[in-house]
Amino acid sequence: MSGFLLEVKDLRVAFGGKEVVRGLDFQIAPGEKVALVGESGSGKTVTALSLLRLLPEAAVSGTAGFAGSDGQADLLSLSERELRGIRGRDIAMIFQEPMTALNPLFTIGDQIVEVLQLKLGLGRAPALARAIQLLADTGIAQPEERVKAFPHQLSGGQRQRAMIAMALACQPRLLLADEPTTALDVALRGQILDLLDGLQQKHGMAVLMITHDLNLVRRFASRVVVMENGCIVEQGPVAEVFARPQHPYTRSLIDSRPVRDVQELPQQAGAPALLQARGLRVGYPVPLPGLRGWFRRGEFVAVQGADFSIPPGHTLGVIGESGSGKSTLALAALGLLPFTGELQVDGRAWSRDQVRNKALRRVVQVVFQDPFSSLSPRLTVEEIVGEGLTIHTPELSKEERSAKVERALEEVGLTEAQFPGLLQRYPHEFSGGQRQRLAIARALIVEPRLIVLDEPTSALDVTIQKQVLQLLQRLQRERALSYLLITHDVDVIRAMAHEVLVMKGGEIVESGPVAALLDAPAHPYTRTLVQAAT
Repeated sequence: MSGFLLEVKDLRVAFGGKEVVRGLDFQIAPGEKVALVGESGSGKTVTALSLLRLLPEAAVSGTAGFAGSDGQADLLSLSERELRGIRGRDIAMIFQEPMTALNPLFTIGDQIVEVLQLKLGLGRAPALARAIQLLADTGIAQPEERVKAFPHQLSGGQRQRAMIAMALACQPRLLLADEPTTALDVALRGQILDLLDGLQQKHGMAVLMITHDLNLVRRFASRVVVMENGCIVEQGPVAEVFARPQHPYTRSLIDSRPVRDVQELPQQAGAPALLQARGLRVGYPVPLPGLRGWFRRGEFVAVQGADFSIPPGHTLGVIGESGSGKSTLALAALGLLPFTGELQVDGRAWSRDQVRNKALRRVVQVVFQDPFSSLSPRLTVEEIVGEGLTIHTPELSKEERSAKVERALEEVGLTEAQFPGLLQRYPHEFSGGQRQRLAIARALIVEPRLIVLDEPTSALDVTIQKQVLQLLQRLQRERALSYLLITHDVDVIRAMAHEVLVMKGGEIVESGPVAALLDAPAHPYTRTLVQAAT
Protein backbone atom coordinates (compact mmCIF):
# COMPACT_ATOMS: atom_id res chain seq x y z
CA MET A 1 0.00 0.00 0.00
CA SER A 2 3.07 2.22 -0.37
CA GLY A 3 2.95 3.37 3.25
CA PHE A 4 -0.64 4.62 3.17
CA LEU A 5 -3.02 3.94 6.05
CA LEU A 6 -5.99 3.94 3.63
CA GLU A 7 -5.81 3.63 -0.15
CA VAL A 8 -9.10 3.79 -2.04
CA LYS A 9 -9.22 2.81 -5.70
CA ASP A 10 -12.15 3.02 -8.15
CA LEU A 11 -14.76 3.25 -5.36
CA ARG A 12 -18.29 3.06 -6.78
CA VAL A 13 -21.58 3.18 -4.86
CA ALA A 14 -24.99 2.66 -6.44
CA PHE A 15 -28.56 2.65 -5.13
CA GLY A 16 -31.14 0.84 -7.21
CA GLY A 17 -28.81 0.77 -10.19
CA LYS A 18 -28.11 4.53 -10.02
CA GLU A 19 -24.45 5.34 -9.34
CA VAL A 20 -23.98 8.15 -6.78
CA VAL A 21 -20.22 7.69 -6.19
CA ARG A 22 -18.24 7.15 -9.38
CA GLY A 23 -14.67 5.86 -9.46
CA LEU A 24 -13.02 7.60 -6.50
CA ASP A 25 -9.25 7.31 -5.97
CA PHE A 26 -7.67 8.85 -2.87
CA GLN A 27 -5.21 8.01 -0.08
CA ILE A 28 -4.68 8.88 3.57
CA ALA A 29 -1.25 8.55 5.20
CA PRO A 30 -0.83 7.60 8.88
CA GLY A 31 -1.48 10.65 11.09
CA GLU A 32 -2.67 12.77 8.13
CA LYS A 33 -5.65 15.17 8.30
CA VAL A 34 -7.66 15.09 5.05
CA ALA A 35 -10.82 17.06 4.30
CA LEU A 36 -13.48 15.70 1.94
CA VAL A 37 -15.32 18.76 0.62
CA GLY A 38 -18.43 19.29 -1.47
CA GLU A 39 -22.04 20.42 -1.40
CA SER A 40 -24.95 18.34 -0.15
CA GLY A 41 -25.56 15.46 -2.53
CA SER A 42 -21.96 15.35 -3.78
CA GLY A 43 -21.42 11.90 -2.21
CA LYS A 44 -19.17 12.79 0.75
CA THR A 45 -21.09 10.99 3.50
CA VAL A 46 -21.96 8.03 1.26
CA THR A 47 -18.23 7.61 0.58
CA ALA A 48 -17.38 7.45 4.29
CA LEU A 49 -20.26 5.12 5.17
CA SER A 50 -19.40 2.78 2.31
CA LEU A 51 -15.86 2.32 3.67
CA LEU A 52 -17.35 0.81 6.84
CA ARG A 53 -20.09 -0.94 4.82
CA LEU A 54 -22.84 0.87 6.72
CA LEU A 55 -25.05 1.10 3.61
CA PRO A 56 -26.63 -2.38 3.41
CA GLU A 57 -28.93 -1.42 0.53
CA ALA A 58 -26.09 -0.04 -1.61
CA ALA A 59 -24.01 -1.84 -4.25
CA VAL A 60 -20.35 -1.04 -3.48
CA SER A 61 -17.36 -1.95 -5.66
CA GLY A 62 -13.69 -1.08 -5.88
CA THR A 63 -10.97 -1.56 -3.24
CA ALA A 64 -10.18 0.15 0.06
CA GLY A 65 -6.84 -1.11 1.34
CA PHE A 66 -6.41 -0.45 5.07
CA ALA A 67 -3.38 -1.06 7.32
CA GLY A 68 -5.11 -2.14 10.53
CA SER A 69 -3.79 -3.60 13.77
CA ASP A 70 -4.20 -7.10 12.28
CA GLY A 71 -2.34 -6.25 9.07
CA GLN A 72 -3.44 -5.09 5.63
CA ALA A 73 -6.95 -5.80 4.42
CA ASP A 74 -9.41 -4.66 1.76
CA LEU A 75 -12.34 -3.17 3.71
CA LEU A 76 -14.72 -3.83 0.82
CA SER A 77 -13.99 -7.56 0.61
CA LEU A 78 -14.01 -8.45 4.35
CA SER A 79 -16.80 -10.51 5.84
CA GLU A 80 -19.23 -8.78 8.21
CA ARG A 81 -17.61 -10.55 11.17
CA GLU A 82 -14.11 -9.41 10.15
CA LEU A 83 -15.31 -5.88 9.57
CA ARG A 84 -16.98 -5.78 12.99
CA GLY A 85 -13.54 -6.21 14.52
CA ILE A 86 -12.29 -3.09 12.67
CA ARG A 87 -15.28 -0.81 13.28
CA GLY A 88 -14.80 1.16 16.48
CA ARG A 89 -11.36 -0.31 17.17
CA ASP A 90 -9.25 0.64 14.13
CA ILE A 91 -11.74 2.97 12.39
CA ALA A 92 -14.19 5.11 14.34
CA MET A 93 -16.81 7.60 13.17
CA ILE A 94 -18.27 10.84 14.54
CA PHE A 95 -21.70 11.57 13.10
CA GLN A 96 -23.12 14.98 12.20
CA GLU A 97 -25.94 15.27 14.74
CA PRO A 98 -25.04 13.85 18.17
CA MET A 99 -28.61 13.97 19.49
CA THR A 100 -29.79 11.47 16.88
CA ALA A 101 -26.61 9.37 16.93
CA LEU A 102 -26.60 8.83 20.72
CA ASN A 103 -29.11 6.42 22.27
CA PRO A 104 -31.57 8.49 24.35
CA LEU A 105 -32.39 5.52 26.62
CA PHE A 106 -28.85 5.01 27.96
CA THR A 107 -26.50 7.29 29.87
CA ILE A 108 -23.40 8.66 28.18
CA GLY A 109 -21.27 6.49 30.45
CA ASP A 110 -23.14 3.29 29.58
CA GLN A 111 -22.68 3.96 25.86
CA ILE A 112 -18.92 4.48 26.19
CA VAL A 113 -18.59 1.52 28.54
CA GLU A 114 -20.36 -0.70 26.00
CA VAL A 115 -17.73 0.14 23.36
CA LEU A 116 -14.87 -0.61 25.76
CA GLN A 117 -16.38 -3.91 26.86
CA LEU A 118 -17.15 -5.11 23.34
CA LYS A 119 -13.94 -3.98 21.65
CA LEU A 120 -11.33 -4.26 24.40
CA GLY A 121 -12.95 -6.82 26.70
CA LEU A 122 -12.70 -4.60 29.79
CA GLY A 123 -14.74 -5.29 32.91
CA ARG A 124 -17.45 -2.90 34.06
CA ALA A 125 -15.37 -1.06 36.69
CA PRO A 126 -12.22 -0.40 34.59
CA ALA A 127 -14.41 0.49 31.57
CA LEU A 128 -16.31 3.07 33.67
CA ALA A 129 -13.07 4.55 34.97
CA ARG A 130 -11.78 4.76 31.38
CA ALA A 131 -15.04 6.42 30.26
CA ILE A 132 -14.67 9.11 32.94
CA GLN A 133 -11.08 9.72 31.83
CA LEU A 134 -12.17 9.99 28.18
CA LEU A 135 -14.82 12.59 29.07
CA ALA A 136 -12.19 14.52 31.02
CA ASP A 137 -9.79 14.34 28.04
CA THR A 138 -12.45 15.88 25.79
CA GLY A 139 -12.87 18.83 28.17
CA ILE A 140 -16.22 17.98 29.77
CA ALA A 141 -16.42 19.51 33.24
CA GLN A 142 -17.31 17.24 36.19
CA PRO A 143 -16.89 14.01 34.19
CA GLU A 144 -17.77 11.88 37.23
CA GLU A 145 -21.25 13.44 37.18
CA ARG A 146 -21.65 13.79 33.41
CA VAL A 147 -20.95 10.09 32.90
CA LYS A 148 -24.34 9.45 34.58
CA ALA A 149 -26.20 11.93 32.34
CA PHE A 150 -28.53 11.06 29.45
CA PRO A 151 -27.94 12.78 26.07
CA HIS A 152 -30.85 15.21 26.50
CA GLN A 153 -29.29 16.46 29.75
CA LEU A 154 -26.18 17.72 27.93
CA SER A 155 -25.72 20.79 25.75
CA GLY A 156 -24.95 20.46 22.04
CA GLY A 157 -21.23 20.97 22.61
CA GLN A 158 -21.16 18.45 25.47
CA ARG A 159 -22.98 15.86 23.36
CA GLN A 160 -20.47 16.31 20.55
CA ARG A 161 -17.60 15.93 23.03
CA ALA A 162 -19.22 12.76 24.44
CA MET A 163 -19.47 11.33 20.92
CA ILE A 164 -15.79 12.15 20.31
CA ALA A 165 -14.93 10.40 23.59
CA MET A 166 -16.85 7.32 22.43
CA ALA A 167 -15.15 7.35 19.02
CA LEU A 168 -11.69 7.61 20.60
CA ALA A 169 -12.35 4.97 23.28
CA CYS A 170 -10.24 2.34 21.51
CA GLN A 171 -7.64 4.80 20.14
CA PRO A 172 -8.47 4.17 16.45
CA ARG A 173 -5.96 4.58 13.66
CA LEU A 174 -8.47 6.42 11.46
CA LEU A 175 -11.28 8.77 12.53
CA LEU A 176 -14.11 9.57 10.09
CA ALA A 177 -15.64 12.88 11.19
CA ASP A 178 -18.89 13.67 9.31
CA GLU A 179 -19.66 17.40 9.66
CA PRO A 180 -18.67 17.27 13.36
CA THR A 181 -19.23 21.00 13.96
CA THR A 182 -22.16 21.90 11.67
CA ALA A 183 -24.78 21.79 14.45
CA LEU A 184 -22.62 23.90 16.82
CA ASP A 185 -22.17 27.61 17.45
CA VAL A 186 -19.10 29.33 16.04
CA ALA A 187 -17.33 29.48 19.43
CA LEU A 188 -18.04 25.78 20.08
CA ARG A 189 -16.84 24.92 16.58
CA GLY A 190 -13.45 26.39 17.41
CA GLN A 191 -13.31 24.46 20.68
CA ILE A 192 -14.19 21.15 18.99
CA LEU A 193 -11.61 21.75 16.24
CA ASP A 194 -8.91 22.50 18.81
CA LEU A 195 -9.96 19.38 20.72
CA LEU A 196 -9.78 17.15 17.62
CA ASP A 197 -6.45 18.66 16.65
CA GLY A 198 -4.99 18.02 20.10
CA LEU A 199 -6.33 14.48 20.32
CA GLN A 200 -5.13 13.71 16.79
CA GLN A 201 -1.60 14.78 17.68
CA LYS A 202 -1.71 12.97 21.04
CA HIS A 203 -2.82 9.64 19.58
CA GLY A 204 -1.20 9.97 16.13
CA MET A 205 -4.40 8.97 14.34
CA ALA A 206 -5.42 10.00 10.82
CA VAL A 207 -8.62 12.01 10.31
CA LEU A 208 -10.94 12.16 7.29
CA MET A 209 -13.05 15.29 7.87
CA ILE A 210 -16.27 15.51 5.82
CA THR A 211 -17.46 19.10 5.55
CA HIS A 212 -18.64 21.96 3.36
CA ASP A 213 -17.14 24.59 5.70
CA LEU A 214 -14.07 26.00 3.97
CA ASN A 215 -12.94 27.95 7.05
CA LEU A 216 -12.82 24.63 8.90
CA VAL A 217 -10.76 23.08 6.08
CA ARG A 218 -8.24 25.95 6.14
CA ARG A 219 -7.88 25.69 9.89
CA PHE A 220 -7.73 21.91 10.34
CA ALA A 221 -6.71 19.89 7.28
CA SER A 222 -3.37 19.45 5.55
CA ARG A 223 -4.86 18.02 2.33
CA VAL A 224 -8.25 18.49 0.65
CA VAL A 225 -10.29 16.28 -1.70
CA VAL A 226 -13.07 18.11 -3.58
CA MET A 227 -16.18 16.17 -4.71
CA GLU A 228 -18.91 17.13 -7.16
CA ASN A 229 -21.77 14.87 -8.26
CA GLY A 230 -20.07 11.72 -6.95
CA CYS A 231 -16.68 12.40 -8.55
CA ILE A 232 -13.39 13.83 -7.28
CA VAL A 233 -12.70 16.96 -9.33
CA GLU A 234 -9.57 18.13 -7.51
CA GLN A 235 -7.28 17.17 -4.63
CA GLY A 236 -4.00 18.35 -3.14
CA PRO A 237 -2.43 20.29 -0.25
CA VAL A 238 -4.90 22.77 1.28
CA ALA A 239 -2.68 25.83 0.81
CA GLU A 240 -2.04 25.00 -2.85
CA VAL A 241 -5.65 24.16 -3.77
CA PHE A 242 -7.03 27.27 -2.03
CA ALA A 243 -4.39 29.57 -3.54
CA ARG A 244 -4.57 28.16 -7.09
CA PRO A 245 -7.78 26.12 -7.60
CA GLN A 246 -7.76 24.38 -10.98
CA HIS A 247 -11.37 23.19 -11.33
CA PRO A 248 -14.30 25.64 -11.83
CA TYR A 249 -16.29 23.90 -9.07
CA THR A 250 -13.45 24.36 -6.56
CA ARG A 251 -13.22 28.02 -7.55
CA SER A 252 -16.99 28.42 -7.03
CA LEU A 253 -16.73 26.95 -3.53
CA ILE A 254 -13.82 29.22 -2.60
CA ASP A 255 -15.59 32.27 -4.07
CA SER A 256 -18.83 31.51 -2.21
CA ARG A 257 -18.02 33.57 0.87
CA PRO A 258 -20.86 36.05 1.47
CA VAL A 259 -20.32 39.39 -0.29
CA ARG A 260 -21.53 42.66 1.17
CA ASP A 261 -23.89 44.46 -1.23
CA VAL A 262 -26.15 46.62 0.92
CA GLN A 263 -26.97 50.30 0.82
CA GLU A 264 -25.12 52.20 3.54
CA LEU A 265 -28.04 54.39 4.61
CA PRO A 266 -27.32 57.12 7.16
CA GLN A 267 -29.48 57.12 10.28
CA GLN A 268 -31.33 60.41 10.48
CA ALA A 269 -31.56 61.92 13.96
CA GLY A 270 -35.14 61.90 15.17
CA ALA A 271 -36.38 59.60 12.38
CA PRO A 272 -38.96 57.09 13.67
CA ALA A 273 -37.70 53.52 14.07
CA LEU A 274 -39.59 50.67 12.49
CA LEU A 275 -38.83 48.39 15.47
CA GLN A 276 -37.83 49.81 18.83
CA ALA A 277 -37.21 48.19 22.22
CA ARG A 278 -36.38 49.71 25.59
CA GLY A 279 -35.69 47.56 28.63
CA LEU A 280 -37.08 44.45 26.92
CA ARG A 281 -37.28 41.50 29.30
CA VAL A 282 -38.52 37.95 28.61
CA GLY A 283 -38.76 35.27 31.29
CA TYR A 284 -39.97 31.68 31.36
CA PRO A 285 -41.53 29.97 34.41
CA VAL A 286 -39.53 27.00 35.68
CA PRO A 287 -40.28 24.51 38.47
CA LEU A 288 -38.43 24.95 41.77
CA PRO A 289 -36.81 21.92 43.42
CA GLY A 290 -38.28 20.27 46.51
CA LEU A 291 -41.36 21.40 48.41
CA ARG A 292 -41.02 24.98 47.16
CA GLY A 293 -42.10 23.81 43.72
CA TRP A 294 -45.52 22.82 45.12
CA PHE A 295 -46.44 26.39 46.02
CA ARG A 296 -44.66 28.65 43.54
CA ARG A 297 -42.61 28.60 40.38
CA GLY A 298 -39.26 30.13 39.62
CA GLU A 299 -38.28 32.10 36.54
CA PHE A 300 -35.59 31.75 33.91
CA VAL A 301 -34.77 35.14 32.36
CA ALA A 302 -33.95 34.60 28.67
CA VAL A 303 -33.62 38.29 27.67
CA GLN A 304 -32.73 41.01 30.15
CA GLY A 305 -32.82 44.78 29.59
CA ALA A 306 -32.44 44.80 25.79
CA ASP A 307 -32.37 48.20 24.07
CA PHE A 308 -32.27 48.43 20.27
CA SER A 309 -33.94 50.02 17.25
CA ILE A 310 -34.15 49.31 13.51
CA PRO A 311 -34.70 52.24 11.12
CA PRO A 312 -36.45 51.69 7.76
CA GLY A 313 -34.21 49.97 5.21
CA HIS A 314 -31.64 48.82 7.78
CA THR A 315 -30.52 45.41 9.02
CA LEU A 316 -29.84 44.74 12.68
CA GLY A 317 -27.78 41.59 13.18
CA VAL A 318 -27.99 39.65 16.44
CA ILE A 319 -25.15 37.21 17.11
CA GLY A 320 -24.38 34.87 20.00
CA GLU A 321 -24.13 31.22 20.97
CA SER A 322 -27.08 28.88 21.62
CA GLY A 323 -28.91 29.91 24.78
CA SER A 324 -27.79 33.53 24.48
CA GLY A 325 -31.36 34.75 23.94
CA LYS A 326 -31.24 35.49 20.18
CA SER A 327 -34.29 33.46 19.17
CA THR A 328 -36.25 34.58 22.25
CA LEU A 329 -35.62 38.19 21.27
CA ALA A 330 -36.84 37.42 17.73
CA LEU A 331 -40.03 35.74 19.02
CA ALA A 332 -40.74 38.74 21.25
CA ALA A 333 -40.27 41.07 18.25
CA LEU A 334 -42.84 38.94 16.40
CA GLY A 335 -45.31 39.30 19.28
CA LEU A 336 -45.22 35.56 19.94
CA LEU A 337 -43.95 35.72 23.55
CA PRO A 338 -45.10 37.73 26.57
CA PHE A 339 -42.56 40.36 27.64
CA THR A 340 -42.12 43.38 29.87
CA GLY A 341 -40.58 46.68 28.92
CA GLU A 342 -41.24 48.64 25.75
CA LEU A 343 -41.44 47.07 22.28
CA GLN A 344 -43.04 48.86 19.35
CA VAL A 345 -43.44 47.96 15.69
CA ASP A 346 -44.10 50.92 13.39
CA GLY A 347 -45.02 52.99 16.43
CA ARG A 348 -47.52 50.47 17.78
CA ALA A 349 -47.20 47.98 20.63
CA TRP A 350 -48.15 44.31 20.54
CA SER A 351 -51.40 43.53 22.32
CA ARG A 352 -52.73 40.43 24.08
CA ASP A 353 -55.73 40.79 21.75
CA GLN A 354 -54.83 38.84 18.59
CA VAL A 355 -57.51 40.62 16.55
CA ARG A 356 -55.81 43.95 17.26
CA ASN A 357 -52.45 42.42 16.34
CA LYS A 358 -53.65 41.43 12.85
CA ALA A 359 -52.58 44.73 11.26
CA LEU A 360 -49.11 44.49 12.83
CA ARG A 361 -48.67 40.93 11.53
CA ARG A 362 -48.79 42.35 8.04
CA VAL A 363 -45.98 44.79 8.89
CA VAL A 364 -43.61 42.14 10.27
CA GLN A 365 -43.04 38.68 8.78
CA VAL A 366 -40.53 35.88 9.41
CA VAL A 367 -38.27 33.45 7.52
CA PHE A 368 -37.20 30.44 9.59
CA GLN A 369 -33.95 28.47 9.75
CA ASP A 370 -35.07 25.16 8.22
CA PRO A 371 -36.99 25.70 4.97
CA PHE A 372 -38.24 22.10 4.91
CA SER A 373 -39.84 21.96 8.36
CA SER A 374 -41.28 25.49 8.07
CA LEU A 375 -43.27 24.65 4.91
CA SER A 376 -46.29 22.37 5.22
CA PRO A 377 -45.72 19.21 3.14
CA ARG A 378 -49.48 18.89 2.57
CA LEU A 379 -49.96 22.28 0.89
CA THR A 380 -49.11 23.26 -2.67
CA VAL A 381 -46.81 26.16 -3.49
CA GLU A 382 -49.83 28.33 -4.31
CA GLU A 383 -51.46 27.55 -0.95
CA ILE A 384 -48.24 28.11 1.02
CA VAL A 385 -47.25 31.42 -0.58
CA GLY A 386 -50.82 32.71 -0.84
CA GLU A 387 -51.81 31.88 2.73
CA GLY A 388 -51.10 35.42 3.97
CA LEU A 389 -53.36 36.90 1.28
CA THR A 390 -56.35 34.84 2.45
CA ILE A 391 -55.88 36.32 5.94
CA HIS A 392 -54.99 39.94 5.18
CA THR A 393 -56.74 40.54 1.82
CA PRO A 394 -59.70 38.11 1.72
CA GLU A 395 -61.48 40.36 -0.77
CA LEU A 396 -59.17 39.24 -3.60
CA SER A 397 -60.57 36.82 -6.14
CA LYS A 398 -58.88 33.47 -6.76
CA GLU A 399 -57.44 34.76 -10.04
CA GLU A 400 -56.05 37.91 -8.39
CA ARG A 401 -54.55 35.84 -5.59
CA SER A 402 -52.87 33.46 -8.06
CA ALA A 403 -51.44 36.39 -10.03
CA LYS A 404 -49.94 37.88 -6.84
CA VAL A 405 -48.46 34.51 -5.90
CA GLU A 406 -46.84 34.20 -9.34
CA ARG A 407 -45.36 37.71 -9.04
CA ALA A 408 -43.95 36.96 -5.57
CA LEU A 409 -42.39 33.72 -6.82
CA GLU A 410 -40.91 35.47 -9.84
CA GLU A 411 -39.41 38.10 -7.54
CA VAL A 412 -37.46 35.40 -5.66
CA GLY A 413 -36.34 33.68 -8.87
CA LEU A 414 -38.91 30.88 -9.25
CA THR A 415 -40.88 30.90 -12.51
CA GLU A 416 -43.29 28.67 -14.39
CA ALA A 417 -40.73 28.40 -17.21
CA GLN A 418 -38.20 26.79 -14.82
CA PHE A 419 -40.74 24.64 -13.01
CA PRO A 420 -43.77 23.66 -15.13
CA GLY A 421 -46.86 23.41 -12.92
CA LEU A 422 -45.06 25.48 -10.27
CA LEU A 423 -48.15 26.55 -8.31
CA GLN A 424 -49.39 22.98 -7.87
CA ARG A 425 -46.06 21.52 -6.79
CA TYR A 426 -45.21 20.51 -3.20
CA PRO A 427 -42.17 21.53 -1.09
CA HIS A 428 -40.45 18.13 -1.37
CA GLU A 429 -40.07 18.70 -5.13
CA PHE A 430 -37.58 21.53 -4.52
CA SER A 431 -33.98 21.78 -3.27
CA GLY A 432 -33.09 23.39 0.06
CA GLY A 433 -32.22 26.73 -1.53
CA GLN A 434 -35.40 26.73 -3.62
CA ARG A 435 -37.49 25.95 -0.51
CA GLN A 436 -35.94 28.91 1.26
CA ARG A 437 -36.92 31.08 -1.71
CA LEU A 438 -40.49 29.81 -1.26
CA ALA A 439 -40.34 30.84 2.39
CA ILE A 440 -39.10 34.31 1.41
CA ALA A 441 -41.91 34.64 -1.17
CA ARG A 442 -44.44 33.67 1.52
CA ALA A 443 -43.10 36.47 3.74
CA LEU A 444 -43.01 39.05 0.92
CA ILE A 445 -46.51 38.53 -0.44
CA VAL A 446 -48.25 40.63 2.23
CA GLU A 447 -45.77 43.47 1.55
CA PRO A 448 -44.19 43.70 5.02
CA ARG A 449 -41.81 46.44 6.09
CA LEU A 450 -39.80 44.28 8.51
CA ILE A 451 -38.71 40.63 8.14
CA VAL A 452 -37.24 38.60 10.98
CA LEU A 453 -34.59 36.26 9.52
CA ASP A 454 -33.90 33.43 11.97
CA GLU A 455 -30.68 31.71 10.77
CA PRO A 456 -31.98 31.90 7.15
CA THR A 457 -28.92 30.27 5.56
CA SER A 458 -27.42 27.99 8.23
CA ALA A 459 -29.10 24.88 6.74
CA LEU A 460 -27.78 25.63 3.21
CA ASP A 461 -24.57 24.86 1.34
CA VAL A 462 -22.10 27.71 0.92
CA THR A 463 -22.88 28.40 -2.74
CA ILE A 464 -26.65 28.35 -2.11
CA GLN A 465 -26.14 30.50 1.00
CA LYS A 466 -24.44 33.15 -1.12
CA GLN A 467 -27.34 33.15 -3.62
CA VAL A 468 -29.98 33.53 -0.88
CA LEU A 469 -28.06 36.37 0.77
CA GLN A 470 -27.75 38.16 -2.59
CA LEU A 471 -31.52 37.75 -3.03
CA LEU A 472 -32.22 39.24 0.42
CA GLN A 473 -29.87 42.15 -0.27
CA ARG A 474 -31.59 42.91 -3.59
CA LEU A 475 -35.04 42.75 -2.04
CA GLN A 476 -33.94 45.14 0.71
CA ARG A 477 -32.72 47.69 -1.84
CA GLU A 478 -35.80 47.42 -4.04
CA ARG A 479 -38.41 47.40 -1.25
CA ALA A 480 -36.61 49.40 1.48
CA LEU A 481 -37.10 46.41 3.79
CA SER A 482 -35.75 46.22 7.31
CA TYR A 483 -34.31 42.96 8.64
CA LEU A 484 -33.81 41.60 12.14
CA LEU A 485 -31.13 39.00 11.34
CA ILE A 486 -30.52 36.22 13.89
CA THR A 487 -27.37 34.21 13.21
CA HIS A 488 -24.18 32.75 14.66
CA ASP A 489 -22.26 33.24 11.40
CA VAL A 490 -19.91 36.24 11.56
CA ASP A 491 -19.47 36.22 7.75
CA VAL A 492 -23.25 36.58 7.26
CA ILE A 493 -23.31 39.48 9.75
CA ARG A 494 -20.48 41.21 7.85
CA ALA A 495 -22.32 40.80 4.55
CA MET A 496 -25.82 41.79 5.65
CA ALA A 497 -25.94 43.95 8.78
CA HIS A 498 -25.71 47.72 9.32
CA GLU A 499 -25.72 47.42 13.12
CA VAL A 500 -24.99 44.39 15.30
CA LEU A 501 -25.91 43.25 18.82
CA VAL A 502 -23.79 40.65 20.60
CA MET A 503 -25.78 38.58 23.13
CA LYS A 504 -24.51 36.34 25.92
CA GLY A 505 -26.57 34.89 28.74
CA GLY A 506 -29.64 36.90 27.76
CA GLU A 507 -27.89 40.27 27.84
CA ILE A 508 -26.48 42.54 25.13
CA VAL A 509 -22.77 42.71 25.92
CA GLU A 510 -21.80 44.91 22.96
CA SER A 511 -23.48 46.77 20.11
CA GLY A 512 -22.59 49.20 17.36
CA PRO A 513 -21.97 49.62 13.61
CA VAL A 514 -20.99 46.29 12.08
CA ALA A 515 -17.59 47.23 10.65
CA ALA A 516 -16.39 49.04 13.75
CA LEU A 517 -17.58 46.34 16.13
CA LEU A 518 -16.25 43.31 14.22
CA ASP A 519 -12.93 44.93 13.27
CA ALA A 520 -12.21 46.16 16.81
CA PRO A 521 -14.40 44.22 19.28
CA ALA A 522 -14.20 45.57 22.84
CA HIS A 523 -15.80 42.72 24.78
CA PRO A 524 -13.81 39.46 25.29
CA TYR A 525 -16.81 37.37 24.20
CA THR A 526 -17.12 39.29 20.92
CA ARG A 527 -13.40 38.78 20.31
CA THR A 528 -13.89 35.04 20.87
CA LEU A 529 -16.71 34.92 18.28
CA VAL A 530 -14.74 36.89 15.69
CA GLN A 531 -11.55 34.87 16.18
CA ALA A 532 -13.46 31.57 15.95
CA ALA A 533 -14.84 32.60 12.54
CA THR A 534 -11.43 33.27 10.97
